[in-house]
Amino acid sequence: MDLLTILVVILVVLWLGGYFAFHITGGLIHLLLVVAVVVLVIRLLQGRRAP
Repeated sequence: MDLLTILVVILVVLWLGGYFAFHITGGLIHLLLVVAVVVLVIRLLQGRRAP
């Protein structure tokens, strides 16, 4: 696994944990989810490009 994949997994796990444990701080949790999705999209786009 490369660094971006690990980062996406960590951010999604933090989002899920924060959503269920701290439902009050929803804004920060959803921001983490957005960051994880953006990193995943960047990774997918870079993987499709031929060097």
